[in-house]
Amino acid sequence: MWSPAPSQRPGAFLVSRLAILDVASIAATCLALALLALFAPAALAADTLVVANKTANSVDLFDAKTGVSRATVATGYRPHEVVVSPDGSLAVVSNYGDREKPGASLTVVDLRTAKVARTIELAATTQPHGLAWLAGNEIVVTAEGTKRLLVVDAAKGVIVREIETAQEISHMVVVSSDKKRAFVTNIGSGSVSVLDLVAGTKIRDIRTGAGAEGIAMSPDGNELWVGNRANDTIAIIDPEALEVRAMVACEGFPIRIAFTPDGKRVIVAAAKSGEVVLFDAKLRKEIARRKFNLATATDAAQRLFGDRFGASTVPVGIVVAPKGDRAWVAATKADMVVVVDTKTLRVTELVRAGKEPDGMALARGL
Repeated sequence: MWSPAPSQRPGAFLVSRLAILDVASIAATCLALALLALFAPAALAADTLVVANKTANSVDLFDAKTGVSRATVATGYRPHEVVVSPDGSLAVVSNYGDREKPGASLTVVDLRTAKVARTIELAATTQPHGLAWLAGNEIVVTAEGTKRLLVVDAAKGVIVREIETAQEISHMVVVSSDKKRAFVTNIGSGSVSVLDLVAGTKIRDIRTGAGAEGIAMSPDGNELWVGNRANDTIAIIDPEALEVRAMVACEGFPIRIAFTPDGKRVIVAAAKSGEVVLFDAKLRKEIARRKFNLATATDAAQRLFGDRFGASTVPVGIVVAPKGDRAWVAATKADMVVVVDTKTLRVTELVRAGKEPDGMALARGL
């Protein structure tokens, strides 16, 4: 469906000048360029979509424009979520594991070389999941197994701070634009924990609804949308007052949420019904739905979701393009990443991923 991007020739502009140099100068120049290419880190030529494949224990690196795979990189056991550094050079992957073997590590991938930069080992019962990037090298990661949020230095590979949620199944996390607060969804407790990242303490828990999981902050920071998957609702929270301002119906097991960059639209992945749902953010109203009619895997027994959602493609992870015109949605049970138009939800492309794609992140070209 796609063809590779045209090859780049970064040294082509030198040809006319080199033609008038003597042989010795040419040799010296070529040697300098060779040494520069050898020791300088390679830049990402294009935006890269990083996709975690849960059952394949890997991440795929796709050219976001063409859908062509750059590389597949091995991770730890059962990777679920991905976060990318602000400069687009690193991706951190949470190796969540499963019930029989809880995950206990983070994989740091150098996106310039498409290789593992380091593995950060955590306590055996950690079960890391949701991720968000703070300032510098620091990230936050939820630790389901210990009911905590961890602040981790991704460069040094050490835990800087731990903040207790004391809630059941602390799963996803977003941070405020000033990086002073974190908001953690707790599936088992049906709540959002508000954490002070500066003081290292919990401010309060906000009751949202059964199965609180997907979470997204509006671009202006004025609203926090939380998907309560077990009762098919979305709670809309005022992140300053720390109160639920509205409750909106959303059938189909709303499991992930993402805003368009202009804040006008909200896209929701409905795992049970196999649909993506579009909301008008201002009106807080559902305006469109699109079912993914794709072939689904037949090896349910070998997958983390099993046959829990029947014939659904189980859409989960969502990433919205910087221009806001399209979104990538991981269709977990179809082993596909589906590209949709964010105004109509029309499917525009299909990208073949690894086994059970889920968490995703976009690295901007350097």
